[in-house]
Amino acid sequence: MQQDKHPDYHPVVFRDRAAGYAFLTRSTATSDQTIDWDDGQTYPVVDVEISSESHPFHTGKARTVDSEGRVAAFERRYGGGAGQGG
Repeated sequence: MQQDKHPDYHPVVFRDRAAGYAFLTRSTATSDQTIDWDDGQTYPVVDVEISSESHPFHTGKARTVDSEGRVAAFERRYGGGAGQGG
């Protein structure tokens, strides 16, 4: 007798508590906690530390790198700029 080699793939709610955001999707993740969803069904809920709602890249709150300032600091420290030949 051959066993099913595929994991259990079922509806799961992922919840980002930091952003107050949750979404329903399908996953193989499991949880002992459940949540009552908008459709009246109860689903397992998995808490995540970060999601697209709280990640700095997706929220536009990402720290930008000051590359021009870094180049100027490098030139101050090690001298020169282009064309000074060594």
